[in-house]
Amino acid sequence: MTTISLPGLGLPRTSAATASPGQDAHIVLDDLRVELDSDAGLVRAIDSLHLAISRGETFALVGESGCGKSMTALALMRLLPDNGRVARGSLKLGQTELLDLPESDMRTVRGGRIGMIFQEPATSLNPVMRVGDQLIEAIQTHTSLRGDAARCKAIDWLTRVGIPEPGLRIDDYPFRMSGGQKQRVMIAMALAAEPDFLIADEPTTALDVTIQQQILDLLIDLQREHGMGLLLITHDLAVVSGMAQHVALMYAGQIVEVAPAAQFFAAPRHPYARLLLQALPDAAKRGQALAAIAGTVPPLHLEFSGCRFAPRCQLAHAACMAAPPALRDLGGRSVRCVLDIEALPHAGSAQPGDGARGLPASVAVPADIAAVALDSMATAAALLDVQGLRVTFVQRRGLLQRKGGEHVAVDGVSLRIPAGRTLALVGESGCGKTTFGKAVTQLLRRVAQIEGQALLDGRNLFDLQGEALRQARGRIQMIFQDPFASLNPRMRVAEVLEEGLLALRPELDAGARLQRISSLVEQVGLRADSLQRYPHEFSGGQRQRIAIARALAVEPSLIVCDEPTSALDVSVQAQILNLLRELQQRTGVALLFITHNIGVVEYIAHEVAVMQRGRIVEAGSAQQVLGAPRDAYTRTLMAAVPRMRIPS
Repeated sequence: MTTISLPGLGLPRTSAATASPGQDAHIVLDDLRVELDSDAGLVRAIDSLHLAISRGETFALVGESGCGKSMTALALMRLLPDNGRVARGSLKLGQTELLDLPESDMRTVRGGRIGMIFQEPATSLNPVMRVGDQLIEAIQTHTSLRGDAARCKAIDWLTRVGIPEPGLRIDDYPFRMSGGQKQRVMIAMALAAEPDFLIADEPTTALDVTIQQQILDLLIDLQREHGMGLLLITHDLAVVSGMAQHVALMYAGQIVEVAPAAQFFAAPRHPYARLLLQALPDAAKRGQALAAIAGTVPPLHLEFSGCRFAPRCQLAHAACMAAPPALRDLGGRSVRCVLDIEALPHAGSAQPGDGARGLPASVAVPADIAAVALDSMATAAALLDVQGLRVTFVQRRGLLQRKGGEHVAVDGVSLRIPAGRTLALVGESGCGKTTFGKAVTQLLRRVAQIEGQALLDGRNLFDLQGEALRQARGRIQMIFQDPFASLNPRMRVAEVLEEGLLALRPELDAGARLQRISSLVEQVGLRADSLQRYPHEFSGGQRQRIAIARALAVEPSLIVCDEPTSALDVSVQAQILNLLRELQQRTGVALLFITHNIGVVEYIAHEVAVMQRGRIVEAGSAQQVLGAPRDAYTRTLMAAVPRMRIPS
């Protein structure tokens, strides 16, 4: 039997000419190049990519937004956009060349043999179909179940992925679900046919830590039951360290390092890999600037004469610019670098022997420390003082939209945020965090019943009208959880950023507005040519940067950040956290930071409030709530936090 060794992976694949029929234990991408036609020229989104995934294995693909991770998944599923094509290479499932299959056969492979969890559930679910109908459609397409049996199976999957009241929620439309709940529905759809391989593109991005743990445990159980192979595309390196057997790091369309996960995290060999691990936020780096990587991923329509990372690499020298480096075999791992960097242990946030989840070993939890009361969270005068906020949604039924039941999303919440402080609001998906943020920013006036007060410098926002309300909105901005849904697809980035300035900063002339938005795109790590492009031309992480720039444009006093870094890779997250930290120090802006990333909370938050079912169950300083949680629910949250596994 002839074998072909894939560079850097050490995993042989069987030659198609001599293979035994029915062998399908691997997915192999061999010398893959994907090209896209664009106004700027021919874009080589993926260049000379080699990848192999075995059944039962978790293979993690990581890297910066725009590096080609999601494009790799789309190529494998033959779901490239209309302007894209596979220009070279091979895509094989066992001995089947996927590029040669007719579309009718490929539809059987998708979902049945290879499932996929897409990055953005809000745009992947059909908005005019009930979630149950979409899930049942997947079950009926790829299994023999029909009718009531298929519906029961759908309810079972909604239960397994953590949807509350699945027997009722199966008949909901996607818009009635939170971002995390829609992501869980997508995961259920991908797993319903129990495929041989699963491509998970940021599967836990929109999920809180408890549901993330539940989903990851579910994936691990399915691997054990069915020998399912998993291609995990994510920027959460803590999740990767706890799940993956192998890691491939991508940069600008190429693999730059491939290694067993333990070796990758203990001693990364590529300069880019080292910088990524140093950019992770945690409590130890609080008060310091994170090690963000300067610059951005280069545009892929360029012809590269040297190393693609060299312009951003502090170790680059003449040899790096002379010729593109090859992927060198270093014995069990591969690195695309001309430098011979010695393997040094990475000084991460985990301690040797730490598990993947749970409180870090270095945190001592004194038994006598309690979370402080809400009214004493800060001694400074509050910029925003929310008292007894209650938000109720009235359900309408029938053609005449008669009043049905009521859902209390926020139930008597009181919080205070002083100027220049950051309050982190954490809790499970659907607990009311986003609803609280939208109520404060006056986005629910016409769709919900609101009681209580939200005092901004002593003025109740719920009483303001007309010009007073417009001025207040200029002082409060929001970064939304789903950047694609919050950006107008018909407006260029320059128009998106200028829109807020025109409405809320009318004193600025055209020149001042242009200077302001040009500075903003640079601050959030985008190239200047981004201003003339449309939202669909960007990756998910890049669209989130646009949303952040839009919120910063009018220089608000308070920014409600709803999962602002959930769609960002580690290096860009570090840029954004540094930007928000510097902005807060310079201008005194207050931040309401809604997130499930406890590492970010440890790094940036002054105070923390924990929310469950619309109520605050614990609040206090970050050190007290995270280091010595007193409420049982808070302890459950902290126990589910993924922690970096770094071997000793």
